[in-house]
Amino acid sequence: MFAQPVALPAPRAGQAVDLYESFVDWLARRGVGNTTFYGGARRILARFPELQDWARQPLSLRLAATSAERPFLNFCMFHGHLRPGYDFLLERRLTGVLRDGALSPIGPDLDRFLVGAQRVGYSLRARAGMASEVAARLLIESGKRLEAIDAEDLAAFEAAIGERETRNGRDYKHYRHALFASRSVLYHLGAPAEPVPKRSTLGRWNWERYLDGVNDSLRASMVSYLERLRATLSHSTVSGTASELAHFGRFLARSFPEITSFSELDRRSHIEPYLSVVASAVNHRTGEPIEISTRRSRIQAVGRMFEAMGEWGWEEAPRRRLIFARDSPRLPRPLPRYLPPDEDRRLVEALESSPNRLLADALLLMRASGIRIGELRDLELDCVHEVPGQGAWLKVPLGKLLTERMVPLEDDTVAIVDRIVTYRSPGRPLRHPRTGKLVEFLLTCQGRRTSAEALRAELA
Repeated sequence: MFAQPVALPAPRAGQAVDLYESFVDWLARRGVGNTTFYGGARRILARFPELQDWARQPLSLRLAATSAERPFLNFCMFHGHLRPGYDFLLERRLTGVLRDGALSPIGPDLDRFLVGAQRVGYSLRARAGMASEVAARLLIESGKRLEAIDAEDLAAFEAAIGERETRNGRDYKHYRHALFASRSVLYHLGAPAEPVPKRSTLGRWNWERYLDGVNDSLRASMVSYLERLRATLSHSTVSGTASELAHFGRFLARSFPEITSFSELDRRSHIEPYLSVVASAVNHRTGEPIEISTRRSRIQAVGRMFEAMGEWGWEEAPRRRLIFARDSPRLPRPLPRYLPPDEDRRLVEALESSPNRLLADALLLMRASGIRIGELRDLELDCVHEVPGQGAWLKVPLGKLLTERMVPLEDDTVAIVDRIVTYRSPGRPLRHPRTGKLVEFLLTCQGRRTSAEALRAELA
């Protein structure tokens, strides 16, 4: 448990003599230093008796500090006497920060961060990089203890990365990746800033944003339709429908801007031209023709909307049926079938011998229980329930079909769940991306929920 957060002291006037003597003592305790370092410290103090004034110089002048002056600047940063700005900290390579910072007020917090990163599953190299690239710089510039770093501090750090990228005309992905990972470590160590999920349905675009480019009146009808779908379908399903409908809406806006209601549509004049456009559509990223399954989805989404509007008696519903089953192209192959026994056996053997135990056991649990990948990721830590006289059951949370159910488990499957609990990374509850509630998920890795992409990669 952390002590009460205490901010490190800000620079004060009249500290020049004390700072110099403390610096000399710090060098002596480390067994380093020479007259050059002492002279560099005296030069800085002579020019900046109020040391924080040094940080108000333009970045180019701060970066021009000599090799004789940098040890004194490092000492002042590590001991809370100087906050040089994130722009300076991101341009400077703080060589030896973990070693030199150990003999300073930020040393215990750096050690705590390293232990926390190890606890959630990061390698030695990864956690050392995160501590030097992110944690040390946050501690220096914020002047806070580790557990007091909040979302505002992390946002300032991220903004500084963006400014550096703009200034130098290149990406600094390693800093962004380190910040993303460090945020999770900080959260599980008790800091108030929650980790940002890679993908979340909380705060996603509203339906109007999905339908950008669609005429106002048609967009209003589409939004009403999508809002009614929300009563029975998951957010991801409705958002997928919105994306498919947007293609049709933008086609009408480009080709028939005079159309203000779906009741004005005619099959030969409006629908058949759209079917031709879908048949010749290409992927905007690759330039290749879109998949047949995508063509089917775009056509069927419009057909389902028209059918629902007619059943509900909406005034803007088409006057007659416009889209038929034969308008959808047939898939070139049948849906996937069950795995033959020999293939299933080889798959199980490969998963049981995989070194990635958390992911492999998760897939074995998925195979044994028949749950979907989204339901697997949403399982909670207490998902196994013992029913007297009826054995163990797996509580499957709301998934794609918005249903909650119980699945009976054999003893071997319960053992798989026990192994997952052993290999998952511990920590504080995480925010559910759909409900916003704090949940202890069963599948956590490096302080975050295990991603669907990682599970698919393990299966591949």
